[in-house]
Amino acid sequence: MKLLLILRSSLFAIGQTISLVLFSVFGQLTLPFSNKVRYGVMTHWATFCLWWLRITCGIKVRVHGADQILPEKAGLILARHESAWETLQFQRIFPRQAYVLKQELLRIPFFGWGMKLLHPIAIDRNAGRKALKQILQEGQERLDNGNWVVIFPEGTRMPPNELGKINIGGAMLAKQAKAPIYLVTHNGGSYWPKNSFMKRPGTVDVYIKRIDDVSDLSAADINQLTADWYQQYFSTPSLAEQKPTEGTEVSTHS
Repeated sequence: MKLLLILRSSLFAIGQTISLVLFSVFGQLTLPFSNKVRYGVMTHWATFCLWWLRITCGIKVRVHGADQILPEKAGLILARHESAWETLQFQRIFPRQAYVLKQELLRIPFFGWGMKLLHPIAIDRNAGRKALKQILQEGQERLDNGNWVVIFPEGTRMPPNELGKINIGGAMLAKQAKAPIYLVTHNGGSYWPKNSFMKRPGTVDVYIKRIDDVSDLSAADINQLTADWYQQYFSTPSLAEQKPTEGTEVSTHS
């Protein structure tokens, strides 16, 4: 069984790496075009990886709350971060996005080249108030330009069923921008664990909750709602098995 997992995970890694090199190099040709065009081209890499992940490793997805998504208005996604899986899958669930991420990621050969094309908000996590100011300023700009903003409030990848400290940046941007908030949690780390080469077959369940108006909420209130939403779906593999019909297998946006 372990040998089979190694083989399947190796096949995925080979396809992921080769496609990353091809897309990141080809993607440089899109630099003269708009962010919308660049995003449209580069998101095909995520689409390929998710298809290849399903073929080689047997990882599927089921989305609960897809009807909560309002594509016509850019929203702020405050999402659980358990692995690299969600950075790929969110591109298939939500409209065009800009991620808040650590600037070191953009220095990684090929991966960083491709990531730059998606117009992320790259921050120095050790910069304190300067980083917070950057999130508020650039996050507002992205939302005003029709890009959804993805923030992982815990700041780093967390193991399944373990809650990290919820940072204040996402909540402050939500208060400032007055954009819809989407609280998103999932159990992706149960199948694609943090910093693990091995991938386990199964169905990842994604849970989405929209909050339209936060004017009466403080930043602390928003953080508490986020933490409660994450914890509500801890141990989701067993919950998902009890409610298999509540989600749609996949939801896509251009």
